[in-house]
Amino acid sequence: MGKNQESGGTDAQHIERSLLDPDAFAILFDRHAVPLHRYIVTRVGRHDAADLVGETFSTAFRSRRSYDLKRSDARPWLFGIATNISHHYWRTEGRRARSEEAASGGTDVDDLGEEVLTRIFFESLRAPIGKALGQIDGAALDVLLLVAGPELSYEEVSIALGIPIGTVRSRLFRARRRLRELLGDSGHYLDEESSVEQAPIAKRGSS
Repeated sequence: MGKNQESGGTDAQHIERSLLDPDAFAILFDRHAVPLHRYIVTRVGRHDAADLVGETFSTAFRSRRSYDLKRSDARPWLFGIATNISHHYWRTEGRRARSEEAASGGTDVDDLGEEVLTRIFFESLRAPIGKALGQIDGAALDVLLLVAGPELSYEEVSIALGIPIGTVRSRLFRARRRLRELLGDSGHYLDEESSVEQAPIAKRGSS
């Protein structure tokens, strides 16, 4: 998305207008819903992605008064919200799974947290990269997916995650190095020329 959209005005201008005219916020959905959906699919699968896109925009709308209007492009802000919502999704799934496990008399309830369920999800990808992604720590994975999917710049990832650019660089370097270690010469690792979207997504538990 460019900073000046053909429909007129920057994202920041529409956010500012929405403070008096809430309908003005709808343009952000028109501009950014599709790439946000693609990104969220890489985080949670297709089954719940649409709901989480809606939750992303609902959260953004409620918090729009705190938006830094000097940032004309709202993509980093929106993708940061989507990342947080994805984490919350897996934490909620973990609580639900622990509750169901406890109710059924299971014994491994302590192992069903966000980190474990995220790894299980990525291991369900129909490509070698899935298992590799599941073995990358969450902080580095966030950076990798924001660069490889929506192709945010280092500065934009810094804004999205609220971390210094130097930290973005180091986490991305760590993630790419780990992928290369895990995948070797398969060519499935993510770099500047490849995208996570090349690996089809399967919902957890599907074949």
